[in-house]
Amino acid sequence: MKKLVVTDKKACMACLACVEACSMAFYKEFDPDKSCIQIVQGKDGEPKPNTCIQCGKCARTCKQGAITQNAKGVYMINKKLCNGCGECVEVCPMHVMVKVPTSPVTTKCIACGICAKACPMGILEVQEK
Repeated sequence: MKKLVVTDKKACMACLACVEACSMAFYKEFDPDKSCIQIVQGKDGEPKPNTCIQCGKCARTCKQGAITQNAKGVYMINKKLCNGCGECVEVCPMHVMVKVPTSPVTTKCIACGICAKACPMGILEVQEK
């Protein structure tokens, strides 16, 4: 299964380089609310990257059948089938699915690695498990 992982959870500086890279890739603007990776405050008060764990809850919730798992294990959104209802966003346990009012469809992490390349600490990595 291919997915984005955090290799060193304690090394995040909350610089938002990963967040910026993701929102720029999907929406061509830096807006943390439009990123499929989020930096949250961990239980210890330290910054923690939240990434898609490819759990499939979004796919099981989608009544349109717009979210399916590809051969590498990544859940993908078929933009032609997505009606933008946002139900998948509500069930995402990591809170990293994005639905913005100006877009007719939802977006999610596709394990592309853009955020990993942008991370100055080198703590994000796309792995195949």
